[in-house]
Amino acid sequence: MKYITTIDGKEFLVEIIDDRHVSIDGKIVEVDFESVRSQPVFSLIVDGKSYEAYVYEGEEDLEVLVKGRLYHSKVEDERERRLRAASGGDVADTGIFHLKAPMPGLVVSVSVEEGQEVKKGDVLLILESMKMQNELKSPRDGVIGRIQVADGDSVEQRQKILSVE
Repeated sequence: MKYITTIDGKEFLVEIIDDRHVSIDGKIVEVDFESVRSQPVFSLIVDGKSYEAYVYEGEEDLEVLVKGRLYHSKVEDERERRLRAASGGDVADTGIFHLKAPMPGLVVSVSVEEGQEVKKGDVLLILESMKMQNELKSPRDGVIGRIQVADGDSVEQRQKILSVE
């Protein structure tokens, strides 16, 4: 699985290869990461160098203290990132928003009709992908424009599904 890790505003692509190897932006490193007696303290060994890390869960991120420096980090898997983007993570309040499929899948049900008023967070449709059902929600208040799919349709990643005006 690949993860997008943001540390103090800088993004890194992290892929877990096996229980001892991780790829960080394409560079493979050997790691050993162990919790120390159910405390927020971890033993971290990266390519033979040992570190002690303190990890605390913040409201929206993880706070990691290593070698006296505090890092703010956020970890998302690729699926979470696509779902957030599809639900309009940072969407303007005006203009037309085009909802696109965050991943290939099957439309289980369309919950809205053209011309229907929706509120931010309303479920627009349910998309099944990899045997999981995902609710795609409205990123803002608006009116449903053109719906380009129906129940049972297969969609490709980034295919336009509907619009919110």
